Amino acid sequence: MYERKTLPELNCGLDLVGEVLYGKWKMRLLWFIHEGFQRPSELQRKIPGASRRVLNVQLKELESHELVGKVIYPVVPPKVEYYLTDFGKSLIPVIDAIGQWGDQHDDHLRTLILKNTKP
Repeated sequence: MYERKTLPELNCGLDLVGEVLYGKWKMRLLWFIHEGFQRPSELQRKIPGASRRVLNVQLKELESHELVGKVIYPVVPPKVEYYLTDFGKSLIPVIDAIGQWGDQHDDHLRTLILKNTKP
């Protein structure tokens, strides 16, 4: 697993949030777990653009930051379910607000992103 070689800059709240939420799929993972999609295969179906390995890495990071917890059922094959911790639940209003902002500025953001994307 990746091991950080330098200490992160933790000078303000934005630095702290960036360290916890940095990762392309983390906010989506938190949102989908909040919506009730808890099994890794369900999360994979909700985020088809992400590889299983990347999702597993980001779920582990969310778990290490105590935003999600994991239950492993003793069955064959193993069954795993993720859930939001109380700490993770406290982020849902923030993620919801970011999503609403994106929806309000959908056309403008889409135009900017597509303009800066090379085919």
